[in-house]
Amino acid sequence: MLEIKTYTFEKKPSASEKEAVVNFLFKSLEEYGDPKEDILKCMNYALKETESFGGFICVAFLEEKIVGAAIINKTGMKDYIPENILVYIATDSEKRGQGIGRQLMEKAIETAEGNIALHVEPNNPAKKLYEKLGFTNKYLEMRLVK
Repeated sequence: MLEIKTYTFEKKPSASEKEAVVNFLFKSLEEYGDPKEDILKCMNYALKETESFGGFICVAFLEEKIVGAAIINKTGMKDYIPENILVYIATDSEKRGQGIGRQLMEKAIETAEGNIALHVEPNNPAKKLYEKLGFTNKYLEMRLVK
């Protein structure tokens, strides 16, 4: 049976749990991923281990093995920008198509206070799941990298 644990600045994971989540996301995000250092920064933001608005981390376990994880950061804004942003979500490549991603997203939606934004590549198969859960495409994102 799938178990989803939620971590916050009030209920933090142990150092080994944190490392396991970083390693899981690094491996499972595949071509949509970032370096481990960036994933760790995101986790530290969610857990308020750096100056931040906080957020939370949802981790899915099957028989004590991580099979999915999501990190949501609070933006500190409201109305004109969603209060939360889903920064990372991934499921174990061998467990995809079994509803783990949906359950993680449902838990994230339930846990988040306020609206949620996310960024998804147009060819990412998860895009269909997000649309089924009510996410819409309001804008085309553009970035200037300095």
